[in-house]
Amino acid sequence: MPSAHDSHYKLLFSHPEMVRDLLIGFVPGDWSQTAQFDSLERVNASYVSDTDRQRHEDMVWRLKVGPHWVWVYLLLEFQSQPDEWMAVRMMAYVSLLSQHLIKEGQLEQGKLPALIPIVLYNGGRSWKSPTNVADCFAPSLPGLAPFRPQLRYHLIDEARLQLSSTPGVRNVASALFQLERSNTPTDIAHLAAAVGEALQAPEHQPLRRTVNLWLRRLIRRKMPDIAAAELDQIDDLLKGPTMLEETLERLYTEAIEKGLAKGQSIGMSQGLSQGLSQGLSQGLSQGASQLLSRLLEQRFGPLPEWASQRLQSASSPQLEHWADQLFTASTLETLLATQDSAG
Repeated sequence: MPSAHDSHYKLLFSHPEMVRDLLIGFVPGDWSQTAQFDSLERVNASYVSDTDRQRHEDMVWRLKVGPHWVWVYLLLEFQSQPDEWMAVRMMAYVSLLSQHLIKEGQLEQGKLPALIPIVLYNGGRSWKSPTNVADCFAPSLPGLAPFRPQLRYHLIDEARLQLSSTPGVRNVASALFQLERSNTPTDIAHLAAAVGEALQAPEHQPLRRTVNLWLRRLIRRKMPDIAAAELDQIDDLLKGPTMLEETLERLYTEAIEKGLAKGQSIGMSQGLSQGLSQGLSQGLSQGASQLLSRLLEQRFGPLPEWASQRLQSASSPQLEHWADQLFTASTLETLLATQDSAG
């Protein structure tokens, strides 16, 4: 079942403004220079079965490029690791869409229209799976290479994008990717305010409401122990940075203090059973390890066994170092590979 974060992310890309900015900012080619982005329209996924509709719904768009229609197949992936067979899955989805276009007569001079298959991935691990279905097949036997299927999709690996650091927001999709990476209340508040400036027009109000919902989920995911009820008192998180920044700074500080107190409490109870001096030191480390483990699961998903073992064996300075790097590291592997200079 999709998580609330997944659902809100999908809702973001049910808005044509978000799809437009994604195409303009992250899909290469001169085709976009003649694209009529005001013609973007979502296509009903009635051509798939009920069991597949959750996967396809709201992810197929079309727009005019000059006199021609171009179809965009946007697939959102939220899993923690890449899908080795994504190219095969995309081939199946494109085939279903193509059959639908043939059945409905949506053709260009008797041929299928142009199609852009896109995978937007926001998992922690770097995507190394094939982007061409041909690479999913073993080397061909002599003379059989021409029969190898060919289909390439365009990968947008969100965590590894080169995003602009210039102030202001010209591309809302890019700004939301930056918010995903932001790790301080100040960064979040100022980026949110910049997005609010970009979405002031009346026609952007539906997207603005969706961004507000998504941003609340993002803040709670990044700061899982904050007082959510107090954050909910801010009606519009995009209105301006001052109130949001002050609230987040205070809630963030309170969450850290509560977390430290909880870690110390857990550590004390475990430590006393093992001896006063040694147990106190070990107990504090275990409490910090358990707290950091919870935060890592919120950020990267369920922890693999190797990560849990590394947390359990880490020193207090190392745990503190990892906590400092928690929201700046793009992947779990990158974070736990860093070493504390003092340790």
